[in-house]
Amino acid sequence: MEFQTYTLRNGIRIIHRQDKSPVAYCGLLINTGSRDEKPEEHGIAHFIEHVIFKGTKKRKAYHVLSRLDDVGGELNAYTTKEETCIYAAFLKQDYERAIELIHDITFNSTFPQKELAKEKEVILDEINSYKDSPAELIYDEFEEMLFKNDPMGRNILGTEKRLKAFDESMIRQFMQRNYNTDQMVFCSVGNVSFKKVIKWAEKYLGSVEENLRHFDRSDVNVYIPESQTIEKDTHQCHVLIGNIAYDYKNDKRLQLHLLNNLLGGPGMNSRLSLALREKNGIAYNVESSYAPYYGTGVFNIYFGTDEENLIRSFNIIDRELKTLRDKSLGALQLHKAIRQLKGQMAISSDNRENLMLSMGKSYMLYDHVDSLDTIYKKIESIKASDILEVANEILDPNNLSYLIYQ
Repeated sequence: MEFQTYTLRNGIRIIHRQDKSPVAYCGLLINTGSRDEKPEEHGIAHFIEHVIFKGTKKRKAYHVLSRLDDVGGELNAYTTKEETCIYAAFLKQDYERAIELIHDITFNSTFPQKELAKEKEVILDEINSYKDSPAELIYDEFEEMLFKNDPMGRNILGTEKRLKAFDESMIRQFMQRNYNTDQMVFCSVGNVSFKKVIKWAEKYLGSVEENLRHFDRSDVNVYIPESQTIEKDTHQCHVLIGNIAYDYKNDKRLQLHLLNNLLGGPGMNSRLSLALREKNGIAYNVESSYAPYYGTGVFNIYFGTDEENLIRSFNIIDRELKTLRDKSLGALQLHKAIRQLKGQMAISSDNRENLMLSMGKSYMLYDHVDSLDTIYKKIESIKASDILEVANEILDPNNLSYLIYQ
């Protein structure tokens, strides 16, 4: 897998992989998200992701939305705790059209007052919809527990009160402070020569005024394990169990990814899925996840079950966690876990949109992208003792927090 890179004079980095597909993908990844908001800005990173589509100096909202749709392409965006991304999928002959549009909405948006007002109503509906979904809401409230009184703990959507106060001035202040050119990566996958990618990147992104970052993200507050039970009018109990975890620079993060995949990853044969769903039939949804961030990380386990099965579910999960802490994986177990993770990574990277986004994030965070072969070698070097060590650090019962919707 060959990646080509280039840095514009303003600090924006370019990474491209050429392939033979008639469909191309590109995106602008920005190293800023809800974590970078001031208290009065809560929700503004996500709000900006919405309103940059609502008109530019030369396009009205309809023309922004139609620019790629008219040629069968797709334009999209997302916001996380630490990143914002505007990306597109299109036929390779429309590559310049895509990069020009991404540049236009990111750097030339006008934020018309009428459009801001309409989009606030859209996001209010999104917030209310989220509140109606306990299986999603519980993740936000759990992170509020883990990162109490810290920007990391605030949800991405914001609140009705903060949302209503946003105006063009606040938007531009946030973007000026956080949309730093040396924290941007333009990532691309498609049957287009790197020479052409650089030509178009220079033409559009190269004209952006340099705006370098002169701050670091602050450390998160000290973590104190906590347990909460919240009464909810729901049919099932919803539960999250978790702990803070390794940050994105920690050498143990790959071992934790492997442990997470074994415990409650996407495979139907994960330990938690087998124990709760297949063997006992007491949970339909059960999963674990690990997300590394700057200076911290989050590991959690989610399951939903009927109230009469709640204690039984806890006992089964406790038993599975204790097994991972007390007993090393056998050679065959470790081999199977490694093969499964490698296969899942290969399938994910075969999706070119996933590949474009993942290589862009890797380049943004680490300034390089490992090939699949390199990643495979790192995974294959993991020993059973490594998994045991990570299990005892992350799954230590004294450090676990619990949130229950009952």
